[in-house]
Amino acid sequence: MSLASVKADLAARAPDLSVLETDRSTATVDTAAAVHGVEPGQIAKTLCIRVGGEVLLLVTRGDARLDNQKSKAAFGGRPRMLGAEEVEQLTSHKVGGVCPFGLPAPLPIYLDVSLKVYDVVIPAGGSTHASVRLTVDRLAELCGGKWVDACVPPT
Repeated sequence: MSLASVKADLAARAPDLSVLETDRSTATVDTAAAVHGVEPGQIAKTLCIRVGGEVLLLVTRGDARLDNQKSKAAFGGRPRMLGAEEVEQLTSHKVGGVCPFGLPAPLPIYLDVSLKVYDVVIPAGGSTHASVRLTVDRLAELCGGKWVDACVPPT
């Protein structure tokens, strides 16, 4: 169902984009980077976190890690990662396919500034074998354009 919801969402809001389905798993940053022939940072991972009583999605580069201090400053509280069951319940996507597209109900979506070093990024596509290739600008447009500095890229 999740893959179908992503396809339907993109067909309605971005008909020029397509979901890339593969026989190989794209469930982790490293496997997705290998499948698509890009560096791990270009895989745009979507984190589902809770800050206080609010659940939000944070899309960041694949090799970045959530930073507690930066996250507190960006979101006004300590972030907590949600468990796999709750992530799937809220997004309709299983871990490994979580993306900001095809959500059953709106969630606040933020983009981490670490993504801005890339022209093109590849988030998941609602399945552990699906992805979407698009520009960072287009990703921002489709996600509402809210940028934060909440993650630390590798040094």
